[in-house]
Amino acid sequence: MDAGLAALLGAAVGSLATLGAALVNGRAQARSQHDQWRRQHRRDAYAAYLSALHDRDIAMDAVLDALRPDVPELPDVDEKIRRFITLAREVHRAVEVVVLEGPAPVVEVAERVTRASGDLSLVVRRMAENARAGDDGRRAEDAGLAAERERVLYQAVKDFRLAARTALGNTD
Repeated sequence: MDAGLAALLGAAVGSLATLGAALVNGRAQARSQHDQWRRQHRRDAYAAYLSALHDRDIAMDAVLDALRPDVPELPDVDEKIRRFITLAREVHRAVEVVVLEGPAPVVEVAERVTRASGDLSLVVRRMAENARAGDDGRRAEDAGLAAERERVLYQAVKDFRLAARTALGNTD
C-alpha cells in the first residue's frame, strides 16, 4: 500500500471515529438537557402546588378562627368559606400538574395530602353547618378532631416536600 492511500485511509478512519464520538456526545448532551428540562418542569409543578396549598391552608385557618367564638358571625364564616373553596380549586388544578409531571412516589404522597385535606374539610364543613343550626353539642369534639386532622395534613405536606426533593435529586 502506498503512503498516500494509507494516509487517506487513516484520515477516513479518524473522521469516522470523530463523527461517532460527536454523535455519542451529542446524544448524551441532548439527554442531559432533556433531564434538566424535566426537572425544571417538575420543580415548577411542585412549587406551584406547595404555594397553592399554603394559600388554601391560610384560608382554612381563617375559617377555623371564624368558627371559634361561642356565637360565630355567620356572614364572616360564609365569606371565609367561599375564599377557602376558591383556593381549594387552585390546589386541585395544581395537583393535576403534579400528577402529570411527577413520578409515582410523589403522586402517592400528593394523593395522601388530598385525602388529609378532604378529611379536615369534612370536619370544618360539619362545624360550619352546626354553627348555622345553632348546635354546639359537638363543638369541643369537632375542634379537637380538626386540630388532629390539621396535624395529619401538616405531616402529609412535609412528606410531599421530602418526596419532591428526592424526585428532583435534592437529597442533601
